[in-house]
Amino acid sequence: TSAVDASMLTGESVPVEVGVGDAVTGATVNAGGRLVVEATRVGADTQLSRMAALVEDAQNGKAAAQRLADRISAVFVPVVITLAIATLGYWLGTGEGWTAAFTAAVAVLIIACPCALGLATPTALLVGTGRGAQLGVLIKGPEVLESTRKVDTIVLDKTGTVTTGRMTLLAVHTADGVTEAEALRLAGAVEHASEHPIAAAIAAAAAKAGGLPPVEDFENVPGLGVQGVVDGHAVVAGREALLNEWAQYLPERLAEAKRSAEAAGRTAIAVGWDGEARAVLEVADAVKPTSAAAIAELRRLGLTPVLLTGDNRAVAEAVAAEVGIAPEHVIAEVMPQDKVDTVKRLQAEGKVVAMVGDGVNDAAALAQADLGLAMGTGTDAAIEAGDLTLVRGDLMAAADAIRLSRRTLATIKSNLFWAFGYNVAALPLAAAGMLNPMIAGAAMAFSSVFVVGNSLRLRRFR
Repeated sequence: TSAVDASMLTGESVPVEVGVGDAVTGATVNAGGRLVVEATRVGADTQLSRMAALVEDAQNGKAAAQRLADRISAVFVPVVITLAIATLGYWLGTGEGWTAAFTAAVAVLIIACPCALGLATPTALLVGTGRGAQLGVLIKGPEVLESTRKVDTIVLDKTGTVTTGRMTLLAVHTADGVTEAEALRLAGAVEHASEHPIAAAIAAAAAKAGGLPPVEDFENVPGLGVQGVVDGHAVVAGREALLNEWAQYLPERLAEAKRSAEAAGRTAIAVGWDGEARAVLEVADAVKPTSAAAIAELRRLGLTPVLLTGDNRAVAEAVAAEVGIAPEHVIAEVMPQDKVDTVKRLQAEGKVVAMVGDGVNDAAALAQADLGLAMGTGTDAAIEAGDLTLVRGDLMAAADAIRLSRRTLATIKSNLFWAFGYNVAALPLAAAGMLNPMIAGAAMAFSSVFVVGNSLRLRRFR
C-alpha cells in the first residue's frame, strides 16, 4: 500500500491510498511507501499528453476578437476620403476656384485625421495594463477586455484557488484532563517523522506552537498512521482503526467531534497515548482568508460563482458553504476532460463563462472558457492557457481583474465615442468651407490630447 498525490489530475487535496491492481498516473507523486508499476501507455497515449491535446483543441477553437478601432476605421477612413473628394468636386463645380476647393478638401482631411481614433485603444490599453501589473493582474491582449464585459458565470477551481492547496491543522479536540498543547506536542512529535502531507501539517502546527521532542521506536503503519515513543509516552496517531488495534477507543465526545469533522469534509486524526484515546485533530485544505469576500464581490459584479473540483462532494460542499456558494452550484468529482465538458455545457446554455484555476488539470478548461484567469502561483500550463494572470494568487485579484478590464474597455469606448463624435460634428463645417485648415489642425491635436488624458484616468483605479 502506498499514498499517491494525484491532485494534479483529480483536485484531491488528500493523497489517495493505492494497492495492488490500482492505476497510477504519470506525473503524480508518490507521497509515501514503495511503488512497483507497469507502464500501460506511453507517449501520446498518456493522460498528461491527452490533457495537453485538450488545451490545444480549446485554444484553436476560440475565435480572436478584432479591436474596436480596427472595425470602426475600416468604415470611417474610406468614407472620409470619399467625402474629401466630393468636397473638392463640389467647390470646383460651384466655380469657387481651385484655392477654395483645395482649402475645403484639406480641412476635411485634417479634421478627420484618425489620430485620436488610432490612440483611443492603445493608450487606454497601455495605462490599463500598466495599472493592472501594479495590482498583480497581467492582461494578455485587447480581445480579453471584450470578454470581461459579457461574462455572467465564473467557474472556480477549489484546490489552490478558493483554498490554499495545502493541508492545514484546523482544530484540536481533547478528552477531559488533556490540554490542546499537550495533545499537539505529542502528536506533532510522532508525525514529524512521517513524510505524509497530513503528518506534515500536524507537525508544522505543533512546531509553531513550541519545540518538538524527539521520537523513539518510530513506526509507519501503511494506510493507518504512525506510532512511537515520545518523552516516555507510547503515542499512536492516525485512523481510528489503528487506535482500536491497541484497545484505545474514542470516548463519545471525541467520536462525535470525529463524525462532525468528517461530515464537513475534513480529515480526522485520532491520537492516543499511554493506553487511552485522548485527542482528535482536524486537518483540511484551508480556505484562503479572502475567498469569501472575493466571491461576494464577484456576485456584486453580476457573476454567478460555480465551484468545480475533482475532490469529493462532501469536501466541495463544505468549502462552498464556507465561502457562500450554493450547493446547486457545486460540481465535484470531475476529471480534467470533465472540466472542459462542464464549461462547454454552460456555454451551450447561453452563458458567457470565466474560469479561474491554477493547475495542469485546469489548463484545458481555462483555454475553453470565454475568459480564463490563471493563478500566478499555479503551474506554467495554466498560466499559458489563461487570458489573465493573477500574480498575487489571491481570488480577490479575480474581482479586481474583471473590474479593471471592464473599466479599461469602457475607457476605450468613451475614447472612440468622443474621437468619432468630434469628427462627425466637425466634418460638415469643414466640407462647407467654414473651417480654416489651421484651426482644424489645432482641433485635431486637441482631440488627441483629450483621448490621452481620458486614458490616464485609469491610473487612479483602486
